[in-house]
This record gives sequence, structure tokens and C-alpha cells, in this order.
Amino acid sequence: MLKTVKVTIEQIYVPTKYRKSLDQTKVDKLAADILENGLKIPIHVRPDAERYILVEGLHRLEAARALGEATIDSLIVNAHRA
Repeated sequence: MLKTVKVTIEQIYVPTKYRKSLDQTKVDKLAADILENGLKIPIHVRPDAERYILVEGLHRLEAARALGEATIDSLIVNAHRA
């Protein structure tokens, strides 16, 4: 079973292919929901030298960033590069 850990948002790199799919309306709605209910599902990241690479959860990550959060609940996964 994977364990949820706090990861510093500034240590997470978002690949270009994910950034292209960012929907600001979705980020705003998620930010409001996170503010009211907390983050329900952690993002997925994989380790890469001195940072983490986002695997899943772009909108959750950006919502947390918009709320001024310094860390985010994350699952560390062993995903291969696509």
C-alpha cells in the first residue's frame, strides 16, 4: 500500500504536456472545494534527482498553489517516463 507524504509544491515539476491541458475554471472550482473540504485525493509524483515529476493531479496541484499552500499530499509512485 502506498503512503501519503507531504511534498513541497516548489519541488514539483510539471511536464509541458500536462501544462497544455490546464483548465483554470476547473482549478478555481477545485480550490474552493479544497478550501471547504480539504484535499481528498493526493496527487501522484515520481522522484527525479532533486525534485519530483508530476504524474497525476495537475488541477489539484494548481488549486493548492492558488490557495498559497507550501506542501501538498502526494503519493510517491514508480512511474516510467512516457
